[in-house]
This record gives sequence, C-alpha cells and structure tokens, in this order.
Amino acid sequence: MNPVGKASLPRITGVWRLLKDFAGLGGAATYLWPRWLVLRAVGLVYIVIFAGIIAEIGSLIGPQGVMPLSDTLAQLRAEYPNLWEAVRHTPTLFWLNQGPAMIAALEWTGLVAAVGLVLNFGPRLMLFICWLCLLSFARGWVVFSDPQVDWLMLEVALLAIPFAPAGWRPGLGAHSSPRPVVLFMLRWLLFRVMFESGLAKLMSGEPRWRDFTAMDVLYETAPCPTILGYLDHQLPRWWHLGETALTFAAELLAPLLAVFAGRRGRWAAFWLWSALQIGIQLTCNFGWLNTASFALGFLLFDDQMLAAAARRLRLTRLVDRLAAAAAGAVVPARTAWRHHALAAALWVHFYLSLVAFLDVADLTPAVAGRLAQPFRYVTDGLGCVNTYKLYSRLDPVHAVAEFLGSNDGGRTWRPYEFRYYPQAVDRISPFVAPWFPRFEATLQIQLATRFEPTPLYVSVARQLLARNPETLRLFARDPFPDAPPRLIRVPAYRYTFTNLATLRAEGRYWHRTYLGEFLPLMYVNADGTVAEAVSPYEQVRVKAGLGNPEAQSHLGFLYIRGEEGVERDPAAAVEWFERAAAQGVAEAQFNLALILARGDGVPRDATRAFTWCRRAAEQGHAAAQDRLAIMYFDGEGVPRDETEGLAWFEVAARSGHAEADGHWRYARHRVSPATVLAAGQRAEAIRERLATRATAPVAKP
Repeated sequence: MNPVGKASLPRITGVWRLLKDFAGLGGAATYLWPRWLVLRAVGLVYIVIFAGIIAEIGSLIGPQGVMPLSDTLAQLRAEYPNLWEAVRHTPTLFWLNQGPAMIAALEWTGLVAAVGLVLNFGPRLMLFICWLCLLSFARGWVVFSDPQVDWLMLEVALLAIPFAPAGWRPGLGAHSSPRPVVLFMLRWLLFRVMFESGLAKLMSGEPRWRDFTAMDVLYETAPCPTILGYLDHQLPRWWHLGETALTFAAELLAPLLAVFAGRRGRWAAFWLWSALQIGIQLTCNFGWLNTASFALGFLLFDDQMLAAAARRLRLTRLVDRLAAAAAGAVVPARTAWRHHALAAALWVHFYLSLVAFLDVADLTPAVAGRLAQPFRYVTDGLGCVNTYKLYSRLDPVHAVAEFLGSNDGGRTWRPYEFRYYPQAVDRISPFVAPWFPRFEATLQIQLATRFEPTPLYVSVARQLLARNPETLRLFARDPFPDAPPRLIRVPAYRYTFTNLATLRAEGRYWHRTYLGEFLPLMYVNADGTVAEAVSPYEQVRVKAGLGNPEAQSHLGFLYIRGEEGVERDPAAAVEWFERAAAQGVAEAQFNLALILARGDGVPRDATRAFTWCRRAAEQGHAAAQDRLAIMYFDGEGVPRDETEGLAWFEVAARSGHAEADGHWRYARHRVSPATVLAAGQRAEAIRERLATRATAPVAKP
C-alpha cells in the first residue's frame, strides 16, 4: 500500500466510526431519556393537533361546513376508475362513513390517544391510533392539509412506533431499549428535515436566499407574524444578514456536524437548530412545525450526553438517575421473522426517503426512481415519506383577502374579522403557535399560491350570505346583528409593515394597498338563492335593485348611454334616475332633468326638469347650477328671471365650472348694471345658504 493510502485509512476509519455513532451503533450509548422526552413532545403536539381539529372540524368539513366531507369524498371517488384506486390514493377511515358521529369518533379517539401517549400508556398503540386518525383527516379533507405541518407528524408517528418501548406502562422502557436501526431512521428523518430545508433554499432559485436578503422580507411576508416579527423586521441590515447566516448554519452545517463531529458536534447542532426553531416560532407563528422540529432535536442526545451535562451543572440526583437508567437498558430479543420484517420495512422507508431527498437536489438517478415506483404505489397515500422545503421560496407579497358584507345595497361594508391572521391595520397577530388555525391558514395559502377564485372562498362567501352559524363561528364576531347581509365581496390587499415612527404616531402596524377583487360580487336573490354578479353591469344592477342610490344613478347612466353591453333605454334610465333622485343623489337629479328637458325618448316635461335641476343645484352640483341659470334666462319650466339666472351662473362659476364662467361673463354684458348688482347680491345669499347646508350636521336615523 502506498503512503497516501496508509495515511487516509485512519481518516476513513474515523469517519466510519462517527457514522456508526450517529446510527446508534457507537459503543455503550443508551437512549432511554432522549426517547422519553421525544415521545412526550410528540404526544403534546398531537394533543394540539386534535384539539384544533375538534375546535374547527364542524365548520370545515361537517355537514354544514364550508367543504362538507361527503362532497369532497364524492368528488375524489369520481376521479378514480374504481374504489380500490380511490382508497389507495386517499386512505381514510371516512370511506366507511362521513357522518358527524364518525367525525366525532375519530377526533376524540385521536385526542385520547395523544393524552395516552403523553401519559406513557401503551405508547406504540397510541402512536398508531394518532397516525391513523390524523391520516384519515389529512386525506379526507384534502385542502385543509396543504401545509407540511400534518405530513411531518404523520411520518414522525409511523417511525416512532417501533422506537417507543413495548408494554402498557413501560416507564423509561429499559427492558425495551431502542434498536439501532430504528434510532437511525429517526435521526435520518431529523437530518432530512434539517438539511432538505437548507438545500431546497439553494436549489429553488429564490434570489433572496442567494443574495442574503431573505430575512429583510420574511417576517413581513410570513402568514401570521407576531409583534416580535414586526420588531425584528425593523432591525438593521447587518442583523438580518446574521439571521440568514444562522438559518444556513442550522439547516446545512448543523446536520453535518451531527453526523460527522461526534457528541460535541451533536451538541452544537442541537443549539443551532433550537435557536432557529425557537426564533421562527416566536416571530412567524407557523403552527406546531417548529415545535415538532425542536422536539426532534432531542434525538441527537444519548443518556451519557445528558448525564455529562447534568454533571457539569452539579445536578447530582439527575446524574444518578441517568446512570441507573443507562445501566439497565436492554435491547430485547425478537423472533427472526419479526426482526427481518421490521428491518425490511425500515430499509424500504430509508430507500424511498433517500430518493425523495435526492429529488430535492435534483440528483436522483433514473434507475433509482424506477425502482422506487412499486413501493410508492403502496405507500404514497400513507404520509410516510415526505420532503421538507419550508420557505424555500418566499411569497412576493403578503396578500390578504377579506370578506366584506353589506345589508344596504353596498353603500357600506362591514368586515368579517379573522381571529388570528392580519386584517385590521392597527392589529398584529397574537402568539398562537403551536396552535394552527387551519381555516385562516388555508385561505392565506390559497391566495398566496394562486390569485384566482377558489372553491373554498366561494363556499365561505355563500355560507356567510346563508347565515350559516358554523361558518360564522370561524370568524371573531358576526358583524350583522341588526339585519342579514345581502351582498358579499372579497377584496384583496397587499400588506406591508409600517415603521416604528408610524406605529407610535398612528398605532398602525400595516400599510395596505388594494390589489383587486378576489371573487365576483355574491348576492342573495329575491327567492333566497345565492348568485354571482360577474360583469360590472350585473354588479351595478344588483346593488341598484337592493336600494343603493349611487348604483341606481350609475345604472340610469348606463341605460341612457348604452354602455358596457347595455342596450340604450331612456325609459329605464328615467326609472332608475328617479329612484336615485328621490334619495337625494345630485347626479341622478341632474341627469333626470336633462332627459326631461330634452324629451330624450320620454315625453318632454320642462316643469319637472326645472324641479329636479333646482334640487341638484341646491346640493352644490355645479353643472346643474349652470343648467338652472340657463332655464331662468330662457324661461324653461319657470318664469324668465335674468337676475336669478345671472346669480346661478355666478355661483356655478365660483365653484370652478369652466362653462359656467364663460356663460356668466357673456350674460353680464347682456343685462343692465342694476341686474348685475342685484344678481351679485343674490349669488352671495345663495352661496351662504349652500355653505350652511353643507356644514349642517346630518341627522342620525
């Protein structure tokens, strides 16, 4: 052997020793306390999961929910040629029954199992029940499990079943110490969660990760940032550069340290990983994903590492307990077939997860992908192998679409307030993690991924118009205690953080910019059915029919002009102008006066034309004031009065009406000086009257 080969052999041996140590094959290390901590944390996360399901499930997929489970499964069944294919792609116990009793049975069974896991009662069975119940919901409601939070916990639960100690009351499970292959699979999962997240950021092509500007915008574009996220956003550029460096250190360097740097490396990896997960939890509120990721970090420890830490902290009793537990740890013997079956299942999982891992890096050999297909055919629906690419791409903007209702034809709009996610500009999201508000999160995700109407948004709007109490329960309060809404619109806004000076001066955390309507206007027909008003004409017609005077005036204008696909109809225009005019809309009063004065498609009526023109003029409508002056000069619908006419010309001209100014100057030279003087005095009196009327308080109904 050449000298180079001899020199490299110890290094290779050292690397192999470190790999074995990471896989749980290193020396006399035991893992009883780390396992105990991880399983208790998994149980707590599952309690949060099922508590959230119980809180929202009726409003989401119940018979009166926004996306009823029976409808979803019927659509899924129609997508596949037979029931077997439907079940294989969507494995859920809800194929047996979709009624409220089945939903309640699974949600409460899952919660009881999670509590049992925390209490260390039959942990293997409890983990299986948690996995089965969550899988049934995740596959049954589809749209509400779009985030990665559910899929991580499904994979964790499956791998934790053989990791957990056997028995009904196992305690630390010294009689059932974790097998090295099982420990390796869980540590490999942790490695993937860490490393895939960092690798995906580099491979995604997201420019902000590559130029280290991601943290400049991450808190602002996060779905549910907290006050700490708002304050962090205000910090200087060098701070955000450090946060980006920490992110890559925790997601790329830390997993390599965990594998190749022994126990010291695993301590360093744990603290880097914990700092990142705690920071995200406190600033971005991303459900239990960060809680679970932090808890998985305890897999990096062994009993001896914890004992050494306790010894440094002079926790003598804890050292003794850790030492006693480690001394009694035994890996139980198994029959050959059980041993080989478990090993085969875990190594198949490893192979599939390795292919998925290589997919993230775009490095999967074609033959490896083909070999994985038969296994994927069976396992794809089970949530047992996933990729983890959270925040590999950043949303370009933080967009929010809010539901607004109106019970007065669209004159005023009242918001349905979200409980947690941004909406009011003077409110920041509360600390809700590890709670995950599925309803609001799903709305945000759908808006961020595709700016087009989705079935969920349409369903929510329809249910709000129908006054569905289950849907109303999803919002902070019912904004219509007086009379039900007849219209729902969903405008979308871009949200950006304010600075600290604005917050102190105005109390606003957000600026928001209108982006457009996310849904067509939804309305209740006379027969009580809900419909959509897609075109601008339909929207105006619906609002006008519900008594909105501005919409009535606009509709009259469309009929008289024959615009926006509307056939010209002066009679219809007069009808709508009269409705709006009777409610005091000056523009409608003026247009009605013009039609009646000209006899445009309707009988000419100079007297009524004068009356409506006078009403519009008295409201300060400059064009009506100019037209009223002409009527006085010409004696049109009123006895001829040059003084009154010249006075109204002057009022309109002083209002800035260009044509009236020309008319006023021309008319002054056509009348006597006495008339000019009298008209000036009359104009001053008119202006004072109009000013008094404009500043008078409006009487409340």
